[in-house]
Formats: sequence, structure tokens, C-alpha cells
Amino acid sequence: MIPRSQEIQQPDRWQQQLAAAVSEPRQLLSLLNLNPDAFAISDEANRQFRLRVPHSFVQRMRCGDSRDPLLRQVLPIDDENRIQSGYSMDPLEESAAMPVPGLLHKYQGRVLLTVTGACAIHCRYCFRRHFPYDEANPVSNDWQQALAYIHAHSDITEVILSGGDPLSLSDCKLAKLVKRLEAIPHIKRLRIHTRLPVVLPDRINSSLVEWLSATSLQKVVVLHINHINEIDASVCRATQALSATGATLLNQSVLLKGVNDSVDALLALSERLFEMGTLPYYLHQLDPVQGTAHFSVDDKVAVSMIGKLSNCLPGYLVPKLVRELAGSGSKTPLHQIL
Repeated sequence: MIPRSQEIQQPDRWQQQLAAAVSEPRQLLSLLNLNPDAFAISDEANRQFRLRVPHSFVQRMRCGDSRDPLLRQVLPIDDENRIQSGYSMDPLEESAAMPVPGLLHKYQGRVLLTVTGACAIHCRYCFRRHFPYDEANPVSNDWQQALAYIHAHSDITEVILSGGDPLSLSDCKLAKLVKRLEAIPHIKRLRIHTRLPVVLPDRINSSLVEWLSATSLQKVVVLHINHINEIDASVCRATQALSATGATLLNQSVLLKGVNDSVDALLALSERLFEMGTLPYYLHQLDPVQGTAHFSVDDKVAVSMIGKLSNCLPGYLVPKLVRELAGSGSKTPLHQIL
């Protein structure tokens, strides 16, 4: 009798695309018909925080444009190696807000799970670029500690899945986790913070739509889009599929020098977001994590821009300009700090 061979699980299309992501700066520049010698590429910065960008996102960059706003978000350059006063490895002091591995309890009524350290794209301004994911791993004991903590705190009504990017996990793992969250009586809402529908739209496949549609929890999907050029037809299809599950779609951006630090750029983004059924939510001032100072926009300039934006748009299309302060009970509107 010939034994039955074990069935081999073929990777989904999005997983194949993720595996083929660009990881070498010079390769990325070559794809864009740009001369690497014209850029201050940092091999050291790339060793510390590896370039990762899917081809689907590269295709939205402008060939031959050295100032492309999407390219600037991902290319490791020498500026990242400069030690800047006021910038640190953990500016939000998240380690102090972690009662059990991988669970952050910073705000009343909600907790955040860093379900994975993996992302489809490595954004150079990432505030968790130095985060100790190996130590802060809620999966290591099959979520038991994190779920026990949530069970024990009946004031928690919302669970946020973050990372890394939670949609880097398989649908099987995510569906099982959400089922376990549904079983906790006081949990009402599931919030997912993700960049994958933007940088890898094929991630929003039928299996994801199935488990997200099936959950009894209210669901909110918070996208992360910084510039209108990140949005193409494939991203619109992905957000339409997410909206069809009954999820509320919001967007948060980071204000970044050389990327979106103009009224025109922010105006265009808000208008386009609303066209695709997504509300602008937050515009974050840069978190001062070491290696990101070259993206910083002056606070007074930021407040002035948001004031001008408010004169151009209805209130529901103006994102809240905020800064996250370590130890604060909520995001802080920037005008309250000045």
C-alpha cells in the first residue's frame, strides 16, 4: 500500500508577492530608473532596519523622480544614522504599558495586541522600528496571558490588533483569535490597524472577507495612507471589499517632511479617501524615535497647515492633528501643546 502523501499548502498570491518584496536599495532605485550614486544610501541603516517594499507599491512610485513621496518613505539614507537630541528608541514608553507580553494597555477601555512583528513594508519613520518583538510576543503561549488579562478587566470593550501588521498573519490564525475575543462578554469592538490593503491589496482576499464578515464584534479598520499617490484602483477594490464586511474604514497619516507637508497634499488625500469610503481620522506629528528626525515638521507649521486645511474642507474631512505623549490618557491635539 502506498502511503498518502501529505497535502502541501500552497501560498496565497499575496504571500508570494510578499516573499518577492524588494529588499535592496540599489535594486529599488534601478527599478525606478534612478542612479544610486545620486542618493545618500546607508547600508548601515539598511542592516539595522531592512528595506522591504512590495512590487505593487513600487509600481506607484514615479520613475525618474528622485523626490517621489512614496520612495522617500522607504529608502534607507544616511540621515537615519545621526543621533538627535530628544529622539529615543522607545519615545512612547510602550514597554512600561505592557502588563503581559504583547499587550499594551495605555488607554482606558481598550487594549492593543502586537500580534506580529512582521510588516509588508518597512516605513523609515516607524515608531516601532526598535520594538522588542521577540520579548513582546503574545503568541508564544497561544495568547493565554493576553486573553486572561482581557478577561480579568471588564472595563475593556475594544481590542486593537496591531504589530507589525496584523494582516501579515494567516487568515486561519486571525479567525481563531477573533473567535476567542468574541467569547469574552465585555468585548464589543475589534479594531485592526493595517497598511497591507494599501501596499499589498491582494491581501484582502475571500478568506479574509469571510472571517471578518462573520464576526459578531463591531469592527473598525484603520488604514495608514500618507499620500494620494499610494491609492490606485487595486487599493480602491480592497477597501470596497473591507467596507462590504460591515467594517467602518478610517485612515491615519503621519505628517512627513518631503512627503505630505503641504496643504495641497493633505487636501488631495482627504478628498480621495472620502471618494473611496474612508474617513480621515488622525494626522500624527512624528513620534521622536531615533533615526527619523529628517522627517520632522515644525509644530507651528503643522498647526498652520491644518488651519488652512480646515478652511478648505468640511470638518469631517479634516483629520485631527495630534501628538502621542508617553503616559497620556489619549492622543493630544497639537494646538493644546503649543
